[in-house]
Amino acid sequence: MERLTVDICVIGGGSAGLSVAAGASQLGASVVLCERHKMGGDCLNFGCVPSKSVIAAAEHAESMRRSRLFGVGGAAPIVDYRTLRDHVRGVIAAIAPTDSVERFTGLGVQVIDASARFVAADEIEAGGTRVRARRFVIATGSSPAVPPIPGLNAAPYLTNETVFDLDERPRHLIVIGGGPIGCELAQAHRRLGAEVTVLEMARIMPKDDPELVDFVRQRLVSDGVALVEGARVTAIERAGDDITAVIETDEGQRRIIGSHLLLAAGRRPNLSDLDLAAAGVKHSATGVEVDARLRTSNPRIFAIGDASGGPQFTHMANYHAGIVIRNALFRWPAKVDGRAIPWVTFTEPELAQVGLTEEAARQRHGDGLRILRWPFHENDRAQAQRAVEGLIKVVATRRGKVLGAGIVGAHAGELILPWGLACLGKVKLSDLASMIAPYPTLSEVSKRAAGSYFTPKLFSPRTRAVVRFLARFG
Repeated sequence: MERLTVDICVIGGGSAGLSVAAGASQLGASVVLCERHKMGGDCLNFGCVPSKSVIAAAEHAESMRRSRLFGVGGAAPIVDYRTLRDHVRGVIAAIAPTDSVERFTGLGVQVIDASARFVAADEIEAGGTRVRARRFVIATGSSPAVPPIPGLNAAPYLTNETVFDLDERPRHLIVIGGGPIGCELAQAHRRLGAEVTVLEMARIMPKDDPELVDFVRQRLVSDGVALVEGARVTAIERAGDDITAVIETDEGQRRIIGSHLLLAAGRRPNLSDLDLAAAGVKHSATGVEVDARLRTSNPRIFAIGDASGGPQFTHMANYHAGIVIRNALFRWPAKVDGRAIPWVTFTEPELAQVGLTEEAARQRHGDGLRILRWPFHENDRAQAQRAVEGLIKVVATRRGKVLGAGIVGAHAGELILPWGLACLGKVKLSDLASMIAPYPTLSEVSKRAAGSYFTPKLFSPRTRAVVRFLARFG
């Protein structure tokens, strides 16, 4: 059996693990990376990249339907799912070299194509090789959760790991789960011509501000997506080519018959094969237990990304990687700062959030808040593009400290960035209100929302009295 001794051993070749491996190697550390499946992990192969590729196709289909609103003759889109599948695979292939074994080998990383498991507090075994390291990084990501629904195992179902391989349009896609993944894929497949029903136990997109989610809900319904909220799936039945979801709602039992079933009911961390007990690493069903520096109960071992049980975003995984590199290589006690974590749901309209929602802010700060709003329909660029569905909502203290912001509307994900800086206290409301925004752009909604904080004082009776007084002096 081959034995290696290195500075850092990374388990998992997804976004988080690759960022650590690349950064550490380029900084002069010796690195081993273990990846048992596909380099690039979920984001490249089954998540962000393929889903946004499908969403882009759906947007083109929808633009054809809407083109007559602009005086442009158009026709109903003809969707070829095989070509769509090839488009998705082409996008993945274009990005894959950045995450490839060849690139990382060129950076000096030794890649082991095998599953890893701990055999001691400072040693793992992978593919017949024993690796001892000063520091280990668990970056194994997560997988789609399969809910314990009676009959589910006897019926074919799709997850984000298989739905992008479809080479024909589903006649009727039933989506279990109304979170971001479920809503994104439901709208995309509806716009590509499939009948779609979403079954959600609570309400769709439960982690986002309900006021903003209403815009997404209304668009999904207007697009023809059947939303069933407050629905508990009690059984799955299969009869020939049909799949039936038996659900319970406040109105009683219903049966939804479809041709395809997509599970989008959350994700679970990939930890079962690691034998974490052998390394003295505490964990639960939600992930590895870590402190603010992402250290586990074994100080030699870090856990990052989805494996750590935190927010399941690629950008969060990359952020975690930077924290680990500073701790592991420079012994700098860097900690995770959760004040300004952004996330985006890529429906139309997009919904972007950073910091605290209004509900979360009220739980922490009580009623001493200022809620600032500016609607997209009062933005000239939104009017020109017929993209007037939307709202920016800012949650601030009465003294003007920004606690969070949410934007629902066209390009919300591109507009949220300055509000992350505001949540960190690096940009003030006065800065955003006084900036010169190019006209006409959607970015003016941020300027207007920030300015609304000062409006009551600026146009108050006291201010008018001051103006009248000064006018006496010519």
